[in-house]
Amino acid sequence: MTTPDVHTLTGPYVLNALPEDERIGFERHLADCQSCSAEVTGLREAAVRLGQPVAEVPPAELKARVMAQIAATRQLPPQIRPEAPVSAGPDPVAHAEPRRWTRRSFFSLAASAAAVVGVGGVALDQYRDNQNTQRENQRLAALLAQPDAKTVRGNVSGGGQATVVMSARQDTAIVLLHGLRKLPDDRTYQLWLMDKAQDAYPVGLASPAVADQTHVIEGGLAGKVMFGLTVEAKGGATKPHLPAAALIPMA
Repeated sequence: MTTPDVHTLTGPYVLNALPEDERIGFERHLADCQSCSAEVTGLREAAVRLGQPVAEVPPAELKARVMAQIAATRQLPPQIRPEAPVSAGPDPVAHAEPRRWTRRSFFSLAASAAAVVGVGGVALDQYRDNQNTQRENQRLAALLAQPDAKTVRGNVSGGGQATVVMSARQDTAIVLLHGLRKLPDDRTYQLWLMDKAQDAYPVGLASPAVADQTHVIEGGLAGKVMFGLTVEAKGGATKPHLPAAALIPMA
C-alpha cells in the first residue's frame, strides 16, 4: 500500500474498522513506517484512557449540607383537621364512608404494581448490560495497548465472523464473535486453541443463541498457533468435531 492517503488510516486501523484487504496492506505499511507505528501506539494508549471511568470526588462538606437539609425538611404532610361546620347538619367528615376496594380496583392496582416492577427490572438489566459492555471495552482497549498486541479475524461457516485480539506478553486473548447463527437447543459453540502438532485445547463455550458475544481467554496462549470454533453437542466436547466452523491462524 503506497497511496498518499495511507497515513490517514491509523485511526480506523486501531478501531478495527478497515476492510480485510486494507488492513493487510496497512499492516505491511506499518512494518516500514515509524511515524504510523508511533501514531498507532499513541492512539491505543488514548483508547485505554478514554475507556477508564471518569469520577469526581464530592466536596467534604456535601454530606453535612445534605444531612442539614434532611433535618429541616418535613418528611410527611401535616395532618389537616376539619373545621367545625358553620351551619347545623350532619358532619360531612364524620359521615364519610371508607373507600371500598372492588375486585376490579384490586386487580388494577396489582397490574400497575407489576408493571412498575417490570419496568424496574428492564432498567436494571440494561444497567448491568451497560456495565458489562463498559468493562469489556476497557479490557479490550488495555489489551490493544500492549506493544505486542495482534488482531486476527476470519469468517464462521453458516454466518458470522470471529476476531481474536491477543497479547503473548499478557498471555491473554479476547475473542469477539459477531453475527453467529442460532443453533438448536441441543447444540453449542465451543472455543479451542491449537498447537503446531494440531492438538486442540478447549477454552470455553459460546452461547448458541446470541449472535454477538465476547469471550476472554486468560493463560495458555504459549505455543498455540490456531484459534478454532466448532459446533458441538450441548455441554461441549473433549475433542473438536470437524470440520470446524472457523479456523484462524494466530501466529
